[in-house]
Amino acid sequence: MPSWDAPPSFEDYVRDRHRELLRFACLLSGDAHLAADLVQDALERTGMAWRRVRRHEDPGGYVRRVIVNRYLNRVRALRRERLTDTAPEVVHLDAEPPDEQLWRAIVALPKQQRAVLVLRYYDDLSERQIAAVLGCSVGTVKSNASRALAKLRTALAARDLDGSDL
Repeated sequence: MPSWDAPPSFEDYVRDRHRELLRFACLLSGDAHLAADLVQDALERTGMAWRRVRRHEDPGGYVRRVIVNRYLNRVRALRRERLTDTAPEVVHLDAEPPDEQLWRAIVALPKQQRAVLVLRYYDDLSERQIAAVLGCSVGTVKSNASRALAKLRTALAARDLDGSDL
């Protein structure tokens, strides 16, 4: 693995701001050990891009954004984990099968509306991030999400009222 020598300006930045970044990460995460990991990771990523980052008016904002993103990604990853008291060799099967009627209602949505719902609720992206992925405005994302949820509510309410398939 090739070695990397930090530019003097990056070394100075780390020396001057390390405690401040640790405090920020600790307040964000509530865990001193996790905060140290977040800061280390953020500084590693920032150091590799330092020549580009230092041209920004506020490199500290860039580093804090990296810390926040890494923290949120970690929280999202942990949310997807399923903690259990059984050995990993035991396969976990959901007690009830997926709701076929709901799935059919989702598949029946227009592609744009379905994409918005998947990006929002499965990938956990913000409206702005979804707009960037889909190449549309935030307003379009909001209206597609609203229409899709309204269609799903209507379809599921009809199912609940008469007990029939969609």
